[in-house]
Amino acid sequence: MALVAVTDHAAERYLQRVRGALDPKLEITSRVSRAVDAGNLEPGERRAVLVRDLEDADLVYICMEDRPRGELIVVTLWEGGDDPRVPKRFTDALRRDRRGRGTPSAERA
Repeated sequence: MALVAVTDHAAERYLQRVRGALDPKLEITSRVSRAVDAGNLEPGERRAVLVRDLEDADLVYICMEDRPRGELIVVTLWEGGDDPRVPKRFTDALRRDRRGRGTPSAERA
């Protein structure tokens, strides 16, 4: 079983996108460990490791390896597919806000 840690940000995104849980970090840790043990991971950009959920193939955990500790850290997650729980326009608006461009007035309403 893989040693897995979860950031607060990843836990919040999990609660928004997957479901409410009493302990989202424990649930993420369990799901990521099972997926890693099944070999359901691939290299991502900027040394990230993408781990695809075994129960929901559209759910991808973005992880970073902490090699000295031998730990996989789940930093965030995203969902693909045609019908994500949080529409892409919301996540795109957040991305624009972080870059200092603001949210278009049509999306503020």
